[in-house]
Amino acid sequence: MMLEVSVRHAFGAFSLDAAFRAPPGLTVLFGRSGSGKTTIVNAVAGLLMPEAGRIAAGEWTLLDTDRGVALPPHRRRLGYIFQEGRLFPHLTVRQNLSYGVRFAPRDAPREDPRRVIDLLGIGHLLDRRPGALSGGEKSRVAIGRALLSTPRLILADEPLAALDEARKAEILPYFERLRDEVSIPILYVSHSASEVARLATTVVALDAGRVIAQGPAAAVLGDPAVLPTGPREAGAVLTARVARHHDDGLTELDAGGLALFLPRVAADPGGTLRIRIAAHDVILARARPEGLSALNILPGVIEDIRPGEGPGTIVALDTAAGRVLARITRRSAAALRLETGAPAYAIIKAVSVATSDIGGTAAR
Repeated sequence: MMLEVSVRHAFGAFSLDAAFRAPPGLTVLFGRSGSGKTTIVNAVAGLLMPEAGRIAAGEWTLLDTDRGVALPPHRRRLGYIFQEGRLFPHLTVRQNLSYGVRFAPRDAPREDPRRVIDLLGIGHLLDRRPGALSGGEKSRVAIGRALLSTPRLILADEPLAALDEARKAEILPYFERLRDEVSIPILYVSHSASEVARLATTVVALDAGRVIAQGPAAAVLGDPAVLPTGPREAGAVLTARVARHHDDGLTELDAGGLALFLPRVAADPGGTLRIRIAAHDVILARARPEGLSALNILPGVIEDIRPGEGPGTIVALDTAAGRVLARITRRSAAALRLETGAPAYAIIKAVSVATSDIGGTAAR
């Protein structure tokens, strides 16, 4: 089911004028704070009435200001996952989940509660109250409550922003499973390039209330010209297959026929991963280097050189593994005499790729 959103609204000096189409899967609204991400989600939820716009999911129209259509929030059949979880503190986990079931239309196809509980790994929490849950456990219960309301669309407004890194690492795999195993569209708000790289089927990049790019994560995150969060967040998103695990604690991946070594990954051989490699972690060489401690040396051809406003330059390298970005100084680019079409090598330390930048399943 295709989600179509077109919204115009003004808040004082801020003006939102954004339109995009989100195919099935998990669509991330990505941009800096204040770029309009939450405003769009609230318009989809019916919590904000925009001055003009149209929002539809397939044949189902939520808003059309030209036709005078504006469904109230309780009729939009949405599951909204907030940053804080917002569970009822006086109810057990089982009762919080049941509360979501109460809002499911009688004639709607219902999610099997046992499947949802298994999907989120919360079976052992059913008799606890929210006060006895960790931040990550609360987030999983909030996801379950949203799913069991039988929504036509799930909204997630920076659901990991209030969690520490350990809890984020706990929750990210559940959103990956949600993306891959639940058939309804998911609209997810984030300003984290790592989250986008791991989760997004589609990225809608926003800046100052406007859509500046839309497409797969690899395309949007790999284009520093449109990256709304700045060049420091630039990086490649590669898809690779787990080849084997080595006894020295490394996992060998097959990335387009090239070997890529990372610290041991919890995935079976043959499984597919999505990996984000930050541009500032990549070194470039014009000739194949020798005698280095870095294990990953990817040959390629320089596709683009884009100087920044400061001393930095982003260099895009076309490799068999995919498009790799390197953030180097202008001085280094000049010393290496880099030019488009020239061969070069991307050098990546195995330990430079953070665990949070490795997704357990590739999106559709």
